[in-house]
Amino acid sequence: MSDADWEARVAAVWTEAGDLSDDAVLEAIDDLVIERGREDAAAIFEAASVRDYLGREAEAEAFYRRALEIGLDEVRHPQAVIQLASTLRNLGRPDESITLLRGWIVRHPEHPLADAGRAFLSLALLSAGHDREAALVALRTLAPTLPQYATAVAEYAEEL
Repeated sequence: MSDADWEARVAAVWTEAGDLSDDAVLEAIDDLVIERGREDAAAIFEAASVRDYLGREAEAEAFYRRALEIGLDEVRHPQAVIQLASTLRNLGRPDESITLLRGWIVRHPEHPLADAGRAFLSLALLSAGHDREAALVALRTLAPTLPQYATAVAEYAEEL
């Protein structure tokens, strides 16, 4: 079985996930994970993602960490960092989430998912009680995307 075929089948499960029962989604992804084995980072990432999707963050955390340890490709690695950070925040550990996201954003400030990372960083900062810093991160991220008032929003953000 080719990687492309496996990836297509994973994508198909995610496409249909909203129409399936939680048990069916979990079983479908876990069956695909078994095909690739416990040392395949992409498969382990999918095991984490499905548990996260189902609200089973405590289970997802270990899978995310294992997938990152094994080594993910350039597409899944940033997703795993962001998803793990979100999971950590949901588990009541926003400081760990903040540390993880800040480190990744510093190393990859221009990555296509960097702004998503900043959005989750803002959420983690809010959860940790750092409301002003959360607003600053969010406004700095938002300002360049505004068709109007970008300069004003950026300036107001800096006043924070």
